[in-house]
Formats: sequence, C-alpha cells, structure tokens
Amino acid sequence: MVGVTRYRRDSSWQQPGDGRVVIAGSPLRLFRVSAGGAHVLAASLSGEHPDTAIVQQLLDRFVDAGALHPEPADGPFTPDDVTVVMPVLGVTPEPPSALRTIVVDDGSPVPITAPPGTTLLRLDVNLGPAGARDAGLDHVTTPLVAFVDADVELPDGWLQPLLPHFADPRVALVAPRVRGTEDAGLLAGYEHRHSPLDLGDEPARVAAGTRVSYVPAAVLVCRVDALRSVGGFDTDLRVGEDVDLVWRLADAGHRCRYEPAAVVHHRPRSSVAAMLRQRMGYGRSAAPLATRHPGALAPVRMSGWSLGVWALLALRRPWLAVALAGGTAAALQRKLRDVPAEATVQLALRGHLAAGRQLAKGVTRVWWPLALVIAVVVPRARLPLMAAYVGPVVADAMRARSPQPLIDAPLQWADEAAYGTGVWWGVALERDAGPLVPDLSGWPQRGDR
Repeated sequence: MVGVTRYRRDSSWQQPGDGRVVIAGSPLRLFRVSAGGAHVLAASLSGEHPDTAIVQQLLDRFVDAGALHPEPADGPFTPDDVTVVMPVLGVTPEPPSALRTIVVDDGSPVPITAPPGTTLLRLDVNLGPAGARDAGLDHVTTPLVAFVDADVELPDGWLQPLLPHFADPRVALVAPRVRGTEDAGLLAGYEHRHSPLDLGDEPARVAAGTRVSYVPAAVLVCRVDALRSVGGFDTDLRVGEDVDLVWRLADAGHRCRYEPAAVVHHRPRSSVAAMLRQRMGYGRSAAPLATRHPGALAPVRMSGWSLGVWALLALRRPWLAVALAGGTAAALQRKLRDVPAEATVQLALRGHLAAGRQLAKGVTRVWWPLALVIAVVVPRARLPLMAAYVGPVVADAMRARSPQPLIDAPLQWADEAAYGTGVWWGVALERDAGPLVPDLSGWPQRGDR
C-alpha cells in the first residue's frame, strides 16, 4: 500500500458484547476475533493499525467479505497514467478534458469526425459495446484505462476518488456512482431516483451474490494488465458484458471496488418506451450470464426457514409463521452461544424481513408472469400477491416521509415487468432457467477467526 489506508465499516456491521464477535458483510458473515484483533479493527478506522503481515491478513479477510471498505490516502497513479476509451455510434462525443482519449467509432453509418485532442479509431463493422471497448483497449499504452460511454457527463474531479484504490495491487477495477441527470420532467426525475445504474451511496466490494453484484460500464477504471489477462470484454455479449467482466475478474482473484465518492451523471432515455426497451434488454442478458456463471443470477437469496415464514403468512397462518420465526431465532442462539441473545434475535428478524423484501421484488420483477397465472387460478393468492406490489412501496413512503414512492410506483412496476419480460425471453432463447431459480442458503457463515 502507498500512504495510510483507513477503513470504513459496512452498514451491516454489528459487534455485540465484548467486541470479539463481528457480524457483517455481504453476504452476512460471523467472525470471531481475539481481543488483539478487536483492537486492530478499532484502530483501522483511523489508519493507526500496526503495519504487519498478520494484521494486513486480518484486514484483508474483512475487506474480501465486504465488511470493511478501504479508504487509501493516495496511490501510485495520476491522471497521466489513464487513457480514456469512448465507444460511440453515430454521435460525436464530448471527451473529458486533460486526458488522453481514444474515441472508437463502432461502425457508424456516417463516420464521425475526431473531437479535438483525441485519437479516432474507426471500425468498419459494428461490433457492439464490448467489441468497441476491446478495440480501444488494444491501443492503450498506459497502466490504467477508463471506459466512458458517450451519454455520460463527467464533472471536474471525477477521477480523483477512484485512483487511490489502485494502491492495492489486487484491485483491478473501480467504478464510480452513476446517477441520472437532474433534468426536468417525469422520466428524468424517475431515472434520478430509480436508475439501475445507480448503486447507492455506500462503498462496496463488487462480486456476484453480494449487495453490489455488478457495476455498469458507463464509467469503469481498470488496470490494463489485469483486463488483458482475462481477455477483456466478451464480444459475444451485446448486453451484460460489464457484469460478465466483473465476475471474471473476481473469479481470477482480482478485487473490484465501487466508490460512490466519485459521482458521474447518465442522461436518461428520451421516452418511457425507450426506457422500457432498455430494461427489457437488461433482462435478456440474465440468461446468457447465467450460462457463463451458473448460480450467480438467482432472483432471491435467503434462508429456507425465511421462505417458510413468508409462505405461512401467504397461506394466512400468522401464528405458525410467528412460531417458526421464533424457533429459528432460538436455533440460531444455540449455534451462536457467544453472541448476546438480543443480537441473535435481531439478526434473525433482520433476515426474515430482508427475505420478505426480496420475495416481493422477485414477484414484481422476475416471477410476475407466474404470479399473474396464480392470481387468476387461485383467488386466495390475490391478497398476498397484491401485498408484494403495495407493501414495499408503502414502506418506502413511510421511511422517506414522502408520497414520492407512491407516485413512482406505476412506472416502477412497469420498469420491473419489462426487465422480467426480458429475463423470460432470454431464458427461452438460452434454455437456461438459472435466472428464475431462487438460492435457498443457510444462516450466516461462521467459524472465521
């Protein structure tokens, strides 16, 4: 590492009792540490931890679990070490100033002209975003490359929060937060609040099955040698190539980071119809990705016990659901005897509530065609299915103390239905049902010391 690295705790962090048990990460894990380890974790917040191999090994374990997030003070690279690659089709982009830039014209019917101060690479045949980025990557001579889409607005200083992460030689990719532009109009406002490119305001490791399982290629900064070692983007993918790249880098042992301290802005689609077509395209990518990464596209991930609790509620057996939830909390307490009972009950309750939210999202987003058939055939199922649509929206409105989630709800339901339609379309084409199958895992992993 270069300079002092401080660490930030993930929002999932719990350290009950004497501090020797930590519950944190994504997916949630349980760690047991010594008194000295607890002291190191406390000191890591200010960067005052001892600089030894065993301490770094401890911190790396928490970083790799998504429980701690590094905040390096500086790194070995500057903007002079970065080449921007911009794939374009039919439009002349506005490249970032003061950075060497390669504009890749991806077979535009009318060739574009090179913007001032850039290198223009013309492709005779349209290869798609993955192929255009790979073509640009072949001409990069700097250690870092920044892929930037033409419909992204880059504010001054956007690169500075990203570069220090490359002080860690294992980091191969860092992505900023991508927010919708704050333009006037219904669609722009909706995209600003609900864009699938916006992954929130918390830093995260990026890996399949975690809270931030992907980052969009709207803006990505990558280590060139790591990218070339995995073969760059998969040119057979017209959509989802960014998700595939992140997962292949992670599978190869590299780290990928999401850094929301850097914020860029993405211009929304021109109409609701165009937005829904985009979402459908995102959904179609799920099946090809599932073929390449089995098990990574599960629509929900939860304990089978949590599924049982919500199934009992859907069957209108609330007391049985409460009994099952209480039983799982008691069973978890027996497994985690060194964790205070109050923390164990909270952990179990949080797991069940999060599972309910996931199930509702699964119904409205991926399983909605099945839900529609069930609602027609089984009248008793209509109320719980309706609750899957209405419940999360009402909860969001109450949490925000604003009616805006209720106003956004119809467009959000259409948004999710378009994505789900794309998923089923892709499943039919690929003959791979992976994106439709839930992952019923157990309780938080334990035993890390």
